[in-house]
Amino acid sequence: SLQDQFDNLEKHTQWGIDVLEKYIKFVKERTEIELSYAKQLRNLSKKYQPKKNSKEEEEYRYTSTRAFLATLNEMNDYAGQHEVISENMTSLITAELTRYVQELKQERKSHFHDGRKAQQHIETCWKQLEASKRRFERDCKEADRAQQYFEKMDADINVTKADVEKARQQAQLRHQMAEDSKAEYSSTLQKFNSEQHEHYYTHIPNIFQKIQEMEERRIVRIGESMKTFAEVDRQVIPIIGKCLDEITKAAESVDHKNDSQMVIEAFKSGFEPPGDVDFEDFTQPMKRTVSESSLSNSRGDGKSEPKFGSKSKGKLWPFIKKNKLMSLLTSPHQPPPPPPASASPSAVPNGPQSPKQQKEPLSHRFNEFMTSKPKIHCFRSLKRGGAGPEDFSNLPPEQRRKKLQQKVDELNRDIQKEMDSRDALTKMKDVYIKNPQMGDAASVDHRLAELGQNIEKLRLEVQKFEGWLAEVEGRLPARTEQPRRQSGVYEAQNPSGVNSCAQDRESPDGSYTEEQSQETEMKVPATDFDDEFDDEEPLPTIGTCKALYTFEGQNEGTISVAEGELLYVIEEDKGDGWTRIRRNEDEEGYVPTSYVEVYLDKNAK
Repeated sequence: SLQDQFDNLEKHTQWGIDVLEKYIKFVKERTEIELSYAKQLRNLSKKYQPKKNSKEEEEYRYTSTRAFLATLNEMNDYAGQHEVISENMTSLITAELTRYVQELKQERKSHFHDGRKAQQHIETCWKQLEASKRRFERDCKEADRAQQYFEKMDADINVTKADVEKARQQAQLRHQMAEDSKAEYSSTLQKFNSEQHEHYYTHIPNIFQKIQEMEERRIVRIGESMKTFAEVDRQVIPIIGKCLDEITKAAESVDHKNDSQMVIEAFKSGFEPPGDVDFEDFTQPMKRTVSESSLSNSRGDGKSEPKFGSKSKGKLWPFIKKNKLMSLLTSPHQPPPPPPASASPSAVPNGPQSPKQQKEPLSHRFNEFMTSKPKIHCFRSLKRGGAGPEDFSNLPPEQRRKKLQQKVDELNRDIQKEMDSRDALTKMKDVYIKNPQMGDAASVDHRLAELGQNIEKLRLEVQKFEGWLAEVEGRLPARTEQPRRQSGVYEAQNPSGVNSCAQDRESPDGSYTEEQSQETEMKVPATDFDDEFDDEEPLPTIGTCKALYTFEGQNEGTISVAEGELLYVIEEDKGDGWTRIRRNEDEEGYVPTSYVEVYLDKNAK
């Protein structure tokens, strides 16, 4: 029936709307995935970006790390394209289809409302036809009964003429009513047939046609949306391709030679290579001297500049055991005290005299060593780090020169900024003087005075750092010179380096000043000293000694002795008034030479 067709169409069109809504939900979830992916890519790029004002930022001067940084930036742009996909799908598909679904539902409702209305109208016409038909049938039956009653009355002789006339009139009336009902039924029937024809051949086909067109538009629309779905993705492919091309370009820009050269420039120390090791003659123990460039010199003397570029395991002071290194680092730097009974070391018999050597005192040579090394109180500070001295004396010469040059440039930039500010304020003051209504000229005087003070302070700072820079540049050898031996000969040719270091410990009037707290501080790269020095043999003993007086040994690097105590000598006096002795394997240090009587013995153990 027609009603069944309407039910089928209603179910099918509702299913079509459900499919459209399902596709809208699918696209919406796709946009959420794109946004989530873009967010994760941005977070990933941000996570690996170098932090500002950190050590990581300095590492990005190499071509490989710059290429990685470019990759991070391109990944950020790559994420932006996925955000574009999400935005376009939302605006061109999700929003448009959602609005279309609402319109589709309204149109569908209107069409089925018209169909139900037409169906109700034809049913009403059918009911009217049925009612007219029943009325005509009833009137016909009434007319037949009236006619039969009239004929019966007319045949009966006992009935009066008046009764017969009344029956005849009644029969005529019924016949007239039957004729009227017949005419009405005929008219209603014609009208119904016309309405029925109009209903089945005009109204219902039009409604079905509109529903069909509506459904076809829905199908076309979902197909266009699927095409847009692909086009949105295709539109960003060229830009994504450019991002990938930039990553490839950044990767091709990696220059291993350039990076290697930058590492060389960054860690170049400026130290000279060590000289040859001299032969030490052990056949004459009483007159034996320690060579300037010998292993003992690098071990016990330790005054030549450390070879940061040495190949000995990449560590400092090779062949020195840890406890020896600690003793070296904490050896006394001040003149030894006189013995209790005399004012000078020469007043006390001291056994065989230490050989006289034409060389720099240990304290002066160690001073030179200290000026090129960082200063810390103990090795535990190595792991903690901490800020270095203002003059960057904790760095090797070449690195120190670079740092000082950077500091001078930075201070000059600050001075230029302050001068620019002062010039601007001066112009403003001139404007105020010429036009008092614009402002008070005296209001800028205080600020001008502050700027003048700041400029003067910065200039003093520049002079200070330029002085340090000139000192470093004076010490550094010319770039074209051949490396020279870093030995006593080299030091004799360059006494200015020693003198400038020794002056650090003298007051302006030439008197000695105690700066042990600074001089004994040393900062070395935080390496595993335990692993480096544990396997080295202790220094050999070269004789014995007897303590003439009690020595407290309160300074770092010294050792306490009691009067009359017998000890081993492991390093004789090198002209600085100190002798290095050992009590046992773990206790050794320096004592004033005048406090002990030394017996150098070739066979001593």
